[in-house]
Amino acid sequence: MAKILMKGNEAIGAAAIKAGCKYFFGYPITPQNELPEFMSRELPKINGVFVQAESEISAINMVYGAAGAGLRVMTSSSSPGLALKQEGISYIAGAELPCVIVNISRGGPGLGGIQPSQADYYMCTRGGGNGDYRHLTYAPATIQEAVDLTIEAFDVADYYRNPVIILGDGMIGQMMEPVEFREPKPRALPKKDWATTGTEGKRKPNIINSLALDPAELEKHNFKLDKKYKEMEENEVLYEMYKMEDAELVIVAYGTTSRITKNAIDALREENIKVGLLRPITIWPFPNKAFMEIPESAKAILTVEMSMGQMIDDVKIVNEGRLPVHFYGRTGGMIPTPDAIIEKAKEILGGVK
Repeated sequence: MAKILMKGNEAIGAAAIKAGCKYFFGYPITPQNELPEFMSRELPKINGVFVQAESEISAINMVYGAAGAGLRVMTSSSSPGLALKQEGISYIAGAELPCVIVNISRGGPGLGGIQPSQADYYMCTRGGGNGDYRHLTYAPATIQEAVDLTIEAFDVADYYRNPVIILGDGMIGQMMEPVEFREPKPRALPKKDWATTGTEGKRKPNIINSLALDPAELEKHNFKLDKKYKEMEENEVLYEMYKMEDAELVIVAYGTTSRITKNAIDALREENIKVGLLRPITIWPFPNKAFMEIPESAKAILTVEMSMGQMIDDVKIVNEGRLPVHFYGRTGGMIPTPDAIIEKAKEILGGVK
């Protein structure tokens, strides 16, 4: 299969179309603008629909409508734009509708800047909308992985009838790498007999709704959703272990930061300093069981993020105090360097007996 050199935003769009997405609703915001631009050009070629909504709020509610009709639909945005979509995402999760949402994140808080950041971790793993809802969140480290996970995300969304988020950052969106478009692993998908497609007088109308005024019924619905989320935690977790077999220091990093971390690890290994990487690919569900695979040689954990420290909360929870947890981060659009990570690793191992 031939590889194609593509910018990340455009590759994600092409992957969505390959996955059967024919409907896109969005609003421009840097650094994800090439994605809706790509979809606006390519979707009409396949009789698809592209709409630039008047706002992010309108866009996510258009997604709600298309998803309710059983269509494969996607939206994309960047950090402040995704924040505006949170109420709609909660509605979509509550109504049990499948869709894919791409966040090419940037520095904040507020309007912030347009450089890469990972400071949307809380928003994408805890959710900014109301209620007891969750959504699977992928964090690709390469454009190829972004392509693969985007294609997979549409099947996962349909399987669980739930929104799925692809969390990248400005580097994933803007850099170019060679990619190929592979088929996802086979997954038996349920029929969309719940969709509002018109009855033709052959059945009762389907009703799509997230409103439940009877508290007993709403609690029952939440228990049903929770069962689904637990199934995701059991079956959909993805992670990578890199040079972990004898690691004395375990670095936990995700997304593009993990690539920088690998360079630091390779350099440290050349100095016979035993460092490895545990990389979450799903940041929700978080790969809790992977931490049980940390070797006995490990003396400490170092969490590296492009934020002030958000994933570190999950690392501390799953670590349960077994190993000391340290942090190194850059934020506001600043990117960690291999040299800085190397220095921090040496500082930690020099102080660990």
